[in-house]
Amino acid sequence: MSSHVYKAIELTGSSPDGIQQAIENAIARAAESVHSLRWFEVTETRGHIEDGKISHWQVTLKASFTLDD
Repeated sequence: MSSHVYKAIELTGSSPDGIQQAIENAIARAAESVHSLRWFEVTETRGHIEDGKISHWQVTLKASFTLDD
């Protein structure tokens, strides 16, 4: 097993469709400009309420990628 050094960044994804989609939106967008993404950790979950119903989700996460050798 090789040794890696990781860099972590914070992302916030949002979606009206749920937590999973908010996470996927954040990771997909980050993957457009950050290569070698390896893991993520959800650190915060929030929601927006309108008329007594959940209308929008926001999920903050740490995403990590390996640094180039």
